Amino acid sequence: MLLAFAAGSSLYGQYSVTGTVTDSEGAPLIGVSVLVKGSPMGASTDLDGNFSLELTDASTLEFSYIGYATQDVEVSSDNNSLQIVMLEDVNKLDEVVITGLASSIKRSNLANSVASIGAQELAGITTQSTMDGALYGKLKGAEIRSNSGAPGGGMSVKLRGVTSIFGDQQPLYIVDGIFVDNSTISLGTNIVSAAAGGGNTSTNQDDASNRISDLVTEDIENIEVLKGASAAAIYGSRAAGGVVIITTKRGKSGEPRVQFNQTFGLTSPIKLLGQRVSTVDEVRTIFGEDAAAEAAINGVNDYEAALYDNSGLLSTSQLSYSGGNDQTTFYISGLYKDEEGIVENTGYKKASVRANIDHKFNDWFDISFSSNYITSTADRGFFNNGNTNTTIGYALAFTSPWENLFADENGNFPAGAAGSNVLETVNKITNRENVNRFLNSIRANIRLFSNDRNNLRLALTAGRDEYTLQTIGLFPQELSFFRDPSSLGGVSINGNTINEVYNLNAFLIHSFYTDNDITFRTQLGLTTESFDQNTVITTATDLNGAQTNVDQAANVGVFQNRREQRDKGFFIQEEVNFQDKIIGTIGLRGDKSSNNGDADKLYYYPKASVAVNLHEMMDFNGFLNTTKVRVAYGESGRFANFNDRFNAMNGTIIGSNAGLVTSTVRGNSEVGPERQKELELGFDMTFLDNRAILEFTHYRKSVTDVLLRAQVPTSTGFTTQVVNGAELANSGFEVSLGLSPVQGKVQWDTQLNWWKNTSEVTRLDVPAFNLGGFAASLGQYRIEEGKSATQIVGTVKADDVAELDPDGDGFAVYGNAEADFNLGWVNSIKVGNWDMGFVFHWKKGGDGVNLSTLLWDLAGMTWDYDDTTLDPSGTLGNGDYRTSEWFAGNAGPWIEDASYIRLREVGVYYTITREKLSNACDLRIGVSGRNLINIFDYNSYDPEVSNFGGNVLANSIEVTPFPSSKRMNFHVTATF
Repeated sequence: MLLAFAAGSSLYGQYSVTGTVTDSEGAPLIGVSVLVKGSPMGASTDLDGNFSLELTDASTLEFSYIGYATQDVEVSSDNNSLQIVMLEDVNKLDEVVITGLASSIKRSNLANSVASIGAQELAGITTQSTMDGALYGKLKGAEIRSNSGAPGGGMSVKLRGVTSIFGDQQPLYIVDGIFVDNSTISLGTNIVSAAAGGGNTSTNQDDASNRISDLVTEDIENIEVLKGASAAAIYGSRAAGGVVIITTKRGKSGEPRVQFNQTFGLTSPIKLLGQRVSTVDEVRTIFGEDAAAEAAINGVNDYEAALYDNSGLLSTSQLSYSGGNDQTTFYISGLYKDEEGIVENTGYKKASVRANIDHKFNDWFDISFSSNYITSTADRGFFNNGNTNTTIGYALAFTSPWENLFADENGNFPAGAAGSNVLETVNKITNRENVNRFLNSIRANIRLFSNDRNNLRLALTAGRDEYTLQTIGLFPQELSFFRDPSSLGGVSINGNTINEVYNLNAFLIHSFYTDNDITFRTQLGLTTESFDQNTVITTATDLNGAQTNVDQAANVGVFQNRREQRDKGFFIQEEVNFQDKIIGTIGLRGDKSSNNGDADKLYYYPKASVAVNLHEMMDFNGFLNTTKVRVAYGESGRFANFNDRFNAMNGTIIGSNAGLVTSTVRGNSEVGPERQKELELGFDMTFLDNRAILEFTHYRKSVTDVLLRAQVPTSTGFTTQVVNGAELANSGFEVSLGLSPVQGKVQWDTQLNWWKNTSEVTRLDVPAFNLGGFAASLGQYRIEEGKSATQIVGTVKADDVAELDPDGDGFAVYGNAEADFNLGWVNSIKVGNWDMGFVFHWKKGGDGVNLSTLLWDLAGMTWDYDDTTLDPSGTLGNGDYRTSEWFAGNAGPWIEDASYIRLREVGVYYTITREKLSNACDLRIGVSGRNLINIFDYNSYDPEVSNFGGNVLANSIEVTPFPSSKRMNFHVTATF
């Protein structure tokens, strides 16, 4: 009876609403969402932009489409035939932002500052070598820096300051629901360079790439960056470094679309340092008659230019095919990239195949597949620190330009006077990464129940990231630095890593709509993640002649590192939306992990936020179009490091037998995750008829239970133990101003992003200590209560102790790695069929430790060694002065201001429409560049590199890196 009555009443007064949705030029828009506000009812437009709905009462329809401004239209039985024209959403206020594991929200209703980058911003201006290159200068609140100029990428990302001391500070990356691994895995070359001392196999000084560089920028549709705990709390103990959510391109209903992109380009060094002498007379004056006599025979050679002043060819080809119908859509793409480095025998090759398929079985069940195979080869050269004078940049610093290092007619190289011939090293060594990677996910949406008031759906996600990494290092026996009988006598390195990541997520999402336009959305979810990594590096020394197999050597060593981690969690979240005027959210995440001291203990992370759209509640007399104030609080965490809770065993030789000894670090069964708490306040407003948008955010973040190593009594048999024993604080500001100052036939959109962060160690349960770098005499970070976590200190010469070291602890503060501020300026200009874009990035302040110049100074070969120009303070700052200061005990001369201004990207394109090409295709041609303008006083190749990879508390320290490069590209895109 009740069902019959309900069915009968729903037919009373029923009427149809039909319509067509087009863009501003009259082209139909396919797949536009048409929702009845205040209910779960809706539809989407078909191939011709048409839609229809059956309604019973006067209602408000909401039309939304990616890249276009959302429109609300009143309908009734008297107004039921619609022609909707959608306009581009310049300010992206109606853009849907993915913020949770199974949730999204309109940007205008967000209570957090979430940075978004679309496909056009990622790859629309210039072709990127790797994904990391597409992010520079575009994300406020993010410090993104390249670790090296070596082909194949490698970057570190720090979101809103320092969040750990010894833990990984990189964000969590999620691609189409897959938890993606971003490890940096040692190449094993430390056995030759001894950069970390003792010839150990595993070190972070190998200049290895990190695995996020595998992703294909051209396949990405959108990137959302959740920068702080208030936004990322729903991800719990994986989110202390923030969360980067990547959505790849998917097909759309309509005619099949084929697109071919081809890019050719050249790369060249940003900067060369130069040399102290360039003529025989200069050699005689400075280095004497013996050196001049040798220079008269061999010439004065510019070996830096011979190594680095080269052009590399670049090529990227991509073909994509997409389309579909109302039930099934698809996106299929293939890419091949081949890039030469500026150093001989270096380069990067990558091939990728992707298939994204979406299928709607019926009104209550749909499914999405994503599959990506990537294979790449990176030849990275041999750079960074090298205590054996073998790495290329290190040996170059001690190479005299009057030496003869060139090969003879038989291809044999002479030995270098410093024991290393850099031209021979470049010519003969191999240092390679081979990657084979599979990324797969499946997502299912099941609508369990729906009526006028309720909507209940089940969302399931399974993700898999699996890759193998093979590293190959070949250092043949004939190299100069192996000619000494006491040397390693040729080295072969073979590394193999198998990495597997699985994640399974299940979510129930219930929406409840009331009569007074209040929407309640409840989410319940369960998650489980599995991480397994097994690395085996085999090193062979004293090779048999020209043999390269690891079994053809007098000495063979094996290093193995295994990591296994199992995480489980749940979350619950409630969102209340009152007429898009007030939007409140509360939530709770619970996590447990095998890394914690108690693997079965749940740790809880709450969140709460409120956004108030004031413009929906009051009239601002036309000046302000929209105004939103927002406040958000959240907590997230970082699991303890693998093995922190165990007493590790180290291999050793006992007598003549293999044995084990206990590590000097005691495990801690009570160790727990680091916890981050963040309060974020802000406002967003648009004005000038929505042609301007201003966003302001202030955050205060504390990190408690920071992991440290504390000393323990030696009577225990150990020296240190991992404890939760410190607290950090970060505070910062983020401001964004977007403008459309010119509209019409000429369209100019511009955006300024400004941000800054300050950090402090607010509690330290152990004595202050140095970390990062090599020694205080060379500049290190210092962790000290009440001081910045990124301060750089060093030793003090005796004459300056009273002024620079009043505390008498032996250290002076010479700088701070944290920037004073960053400013990014992103622009897009369209004039008819022409379009142009450019990105400037200004980093003001932030210091770096320039140990490359230290080495050149010690060798007496620095380009400015004899320069008598005084700096603005009246101080002589040439190489001779720096060296004398260092020998006197002053670590300051090589701690430099690392500010810069860069033209990150610039591109100019022209589109020839298919009407002018006999309807064959649309053709877009253009030229672009990257890093074409670089302004900095930093006395090395680039202020943006790191000898220690992604280590945030060491990444401003450089030692003879692979020089950074700039690029020029020519592009052709045909769309059929």
